Amino acid sequence: MDWLSQLFDLMPVRGSLDIRCSFGAPWNVVEGQAAKGEIPYHIIVQGKATLDDPAGREVVRLSAGDILLLPGGAAHFLHDGSGKPPSIMTVRHGMNLVLNENSGAGDRLDMLCGRFKMASFHARVLARYLPDRLIVRTANMPIASAHSSRMGVAGGGAFDMPCGTGTENRLTTLINLMRAEADNAALGGRAMLNAYSAALFTLALRLVSETADAPVGILALAGHPRLAPALNAMLDNPGDDWTLPRLARLCNMSRATLVRHFQELLGYSATDLLLEIRMMLAANNLANNDMSTGTVADLVGYQSEAAFQRAFKKHMGMTPAQWRRKDRVSLT
Repeated sequence: MDWLSQLFDLMPVRGSLDIRCSFGAPWNVVEGQAAKGEIPYHIIVQGKATLDDPAGREVVRLSAGDILLLPGGAAHFLHDGSGKPPSIMTVRHGMNLVLNENSGAGDRLDMLCGRFKMASFHARVLARYLPDRLIVRTANMPIASAHSSRMGVAGGGAFDMPCGTGTENRLTTLINLMRAEADNAALGGRAMLNAYSAALFTLALRLVSETADAPVGILALAGHPRLAPALNAMLDNPGDDWTLPRLARLCNMSRATLVRHFQELLGYSATDLLLEIRMMLAANNLANNDMSTGTVADLVGYQSEAAFQRAFKKHMGMTPAQWRRKDRVSLT
């Protein structure tokens, strides 16, 4: 399998589209820190929005076709940018989602809001290797005007992509399907919206990884053609004896060059990433299967069960036996 499919095999992601906002300016949306294992997202279907950050980072302008993901689940503040007090909002519960509306007469906003959900330890891993604010920009949104194809990370500027890439077209189509399903209170609509949400996460990450200017993290690493063999090898066979010289040979580069590229693009070493992959695989098998601890240790590349137990406890904060006994609900 490709690296992204393998990654989601290790950390399954579910989607949930919860709220549709239909506002006239002035308006605002305030969201606190997300629950464990949740990554909030917002899709600007029509209109514009301004993203403020409680930590005081750069203000970001969002427009139709933009998708905001917050892998770290950080608190955030979206508004129309006028600085005026928001109009009174009403909340209406539909068959498949909640509709937030207001009495504002200014510029209109149509926004879909949801969450990507996964086990909390998977979310922690993903947050480590993705920017804490990720903005994917699509330009060919037929329901709102846009003129250039851009995608970027908040605070890191925007950069150009060829207009109408295959992935961008698919992502735009998906957003329009989500909007149409949100408009239609039909049987099975909630299930459809959640399935579309899960696909949205995959397509958004695929689109980011396809540019040479992907943000620092696993997306930048995956988009680097010379380093892709190392990433694929570790995901294909995490239990193999992957030394830095061996990974470097796969990439046709020196050990020192491999180390430098991983640090620059990922922000961590290849050894760090390999350990993360191994521990995710081990945790999944301990929680979901009847494998012995020794079998799991061998699967993830440890010849000694004792060495595996030490590494697992250091990384996960509990022994394999404690992890196995833990009720799965408490881990999500």
